Amino acid sequence: MLNIALPKGRLGNDVYQLFAAVGCECPTILEDNRKLIFTNEVAGVRYFWVKPVDVATYVEHGAADIGVVGKDVLMESEPDIYELLDLQRGCCRVVTAAPAGYIEDQSLPLRVATKYPHIAAKFYAGQNRVIELIRLGGSIELAPLVGLSDVIVDIVETGNTLKENNLQVTEVIGSSSARLIANKSAYKFKGEKIDQLVGRMKEIL
Repeated sequence: MLNIALPKGRLGNDVYQLFAAVGCECPTILEDNRKLIFTNEVAGVRYFWVKPVDVATYVEHGAADIGVVGKDVLMESEPDIYELLDLQRGCCRVVTAAPAGYIEDQSLPLRVATKYPHIAAKFYAGQNRVIELIRLGGSIELAPLVGLSDVIVDIVETGNTLKENNLQVTEVIGSSSARLIANKSAYKFKGEKIDQLVGRMKEIL
């Protein structure tokens, strides 16, 4: 049985179709219910619906053999897993952004609002820039508009939300998309089945 952690939401629904297309279908996952675990004994797969930021944790600790998670989450948490494949879905960028016309005062610590404190700290440390991290869980774009921060570090897909709030991208830290990851121990014992799955996915992608 291959245990697969999928992120709840649109991305999870999208990547499930990819799994189904390569022979790992589980029709009950499409039913309208509140179940979190779905099994297809014939196909030898068991799916879990997991909060997106928790997928890597389930995989790293062996509760799931493989899973799908955004590269931004991997950059933030740096879990001890194998990254197997870019699924080319959920594509976005990790960026810094500031109000249009913002001029940075290098003599003061830069106030950075983000839900990615590790990414932000690592990025600005690489620039030898002193920062004050402000951790937020959502609506990051609001922070510089009300004076909570100078800039933000966040993910953007189209950039429309930034534009609507008079913010602009100042630097691109990296790109993000859905990645197929594997537990290291599970890969040793189920590597053949996982590799077959990856191979079929590559043919579709």
